[in-house]
Amino acid sequence: MKTIKMTDLGTLKNELNKYRKGKKFDINQFNQIARLAWLGKIVMQPLDPLAEDVKSYLLYADFPDPVNDQVLATDEDLIGRMHIVDAEQGEALAKILEEGFKERLALAQALRARDFYFSKFYGKKDKARGDEGE
Repeated sequence: MKTIKMTDLGTLKNELNKYRKGKKFDINQFNQIARLAWLGKIVMQPLDPLAEDVKSYLLYADFPDPVNDQVLATDEDLIGRMHIVDAEQGEALAKILEEGFKERLALAQALRARDFYFSKFYGKKDKARGDEGE
């Protein structure tokens, strides 16, 4: 844990300014967080919504589902933790989060509209006649 001496007001102000600006993830970390964002596994909010000069975001990266965890290689220091992200990467992650939500919603709506029964049971009869039957 990092400690800051309270007697040095200048150092304290500098450290607070660093936190207010946020930090950038490196390319590998950003890609991992972006994948989690697409899956809806991050929660974001402005770091200080009342301060107009603070554009950074507070981000929590949740653990992926067991199936996604097997496929995605995520660093242990990224998931299950809070991060302060700079404005540029935070806005990009917010767009990825929204894009992932829309795409997952479209998949769920297509699945809901799909009728498996007719394509699987009546399709077999059509295939016996030589038709594709879809």
